[in-house]
Amino acid sequence: MFYGLNKLIKNLLPKRLFYRALLIVAVPVILLQIIITVVFFDSLWIKTNKGMTRALANEIKTFIEFYNNDEYKKSEIINYFSIYQDLNIEYVEDESFNFSYVERWFSPIDRTLRRELKSRFGSDEFWFNSTNYKELVDLRIKYKSGYFKFLVPRDRLSSSSARIFGLWITVPALIMIIISLIFLKNQTRPITALAKAAERFGRGEEIEEFKPSGAAEIRQAGFEFDRMRKRIIRHLNQRSEMLSGISHDLRTPLTRMKLQTAFIKDNDISQKLTDDINEMEKMLNEYLQFTSSSFKEKDELFDLSELIEKIIDKYDNKNISKNLSTRIYFNGRKNLIKRCLNNLIDNSIKYAKKVNIELSKKNTNLFIKIEDDGPGIPKNEYDNVFKPFYKIDKSRADSKSSVGLGLSIASDIIRSHGGNIKLDKSSLNGLSVKIFLPV
Repeated sequence: MFYGLNKLIKNLLPKRLFYRALLIVAVPVILLQIIITVVFFDSLWIKTNKGMTRALANEIKTFIEFYNNDEYKKSEIINYFSIYQDLNIEYVEDESFNFSYVERWFSPIDRTLRRELKSRFGSDEFWFNSTNYKELVDLRIKYKSGYFKFLVPRDRLSSSSARIFGLWITVPALIMIIISLIFLKNQTRPITALAKAAERFGRGEEIEEFKPSGAAEIRQAGFEFDRMRKRIIRHLNQRSEMLSGISHDLRTPLTRMKLQTAFIKDNDISQKLTDDINEMEKMLNEYLQFTSSSFKEKDELFDLSELIEKIIDKYDNKNISKNLSTRIYFNGRKNLIKRCLNNLIDNSIKYAKKVNIELSKKNTNLFIKIEDDGPGIPKNEYDNVFKPFYKIDKSRADSKSSVGLGLSIASDIIRSHGGNIKLDKSSLNGLSVKIFLPV
């Protein structure tokens, strides 16, 4: 039971810290206002209005009693109550006394007035309307062959202090909430900045020197994040420099070996050695691609459909079919996206005869699908092939040279842009690579 209640509360709570903190401040203020309002409404306002309504009903009762007394002139009585009691009185001859009743049952004024008039004149002897006039209440009392029409000022039925009281409790509460909003915004801004910096860094973007701010705990988290960021960048730079040095040291002997194989008279041996050297160079390039840092590249807005068109044209392969939506723009690191698509299309062309490439926009995502009719990959290996240096013992790995970094590089690039990549069986009975990129 408690687990379900706790889960329900978690689902109802806002996801952002700012709104959760605002609830902590605003809810007690609002509850306090409601309690004060209810207490005031019940103990003061309603009782005051009852007294005012009762006094009005008594005045009307007194007027009718004086009007029935033949010792007084009718006109003088009406003038007296009009002048001194602020009642606009008119007698109307109408035996039917048939009016459509528009009493607002949810209105405290209407309820109180109905109760007081009923106790003095009976349930069918009166009628009133509190909506016809803005400042007046139309009240009618049955009398002989007609009725008295009273136009009563509304302030004789309700106290204006309620409005003043409402302002006194509402305005300070609003001011408190506004001050809280400003304060909470200033407190959550450093957390938001830290989250955005972490998100950008996680996507591989270069960020400037991060300056922590805010409360002591937030500054501490910011300092630790900045230290971690510097350590990671230093590690990546050291790894890239080391591999670049190794690559440079290896390329020189490989170049000499290429020259030496050119002088071998046996063409078969020369060709085999050349193929081996080319494979070694390709491996070196894949290693460098995997370890190269992408922090220096900036995001830019580019036409993704145009980029894919250029990649496809480079292959000049008639077996590649395409279905690309035009003018689909994406904000990201263009060269990295190009490298990713090149790796995936290269991989499909190697192992398949037919390749189909699709590009479309679905809701808030860009969707890219590259599928082929090749041997495919076993379903239980879908997650493993994204691991660096992982190779499966199938024809896709046996027949072609690879160090198992193509899909790993592609996955890192897509995920660094906040997207997702997954494998599936294609409609061509081969492999299907599906890419989702946020717009």
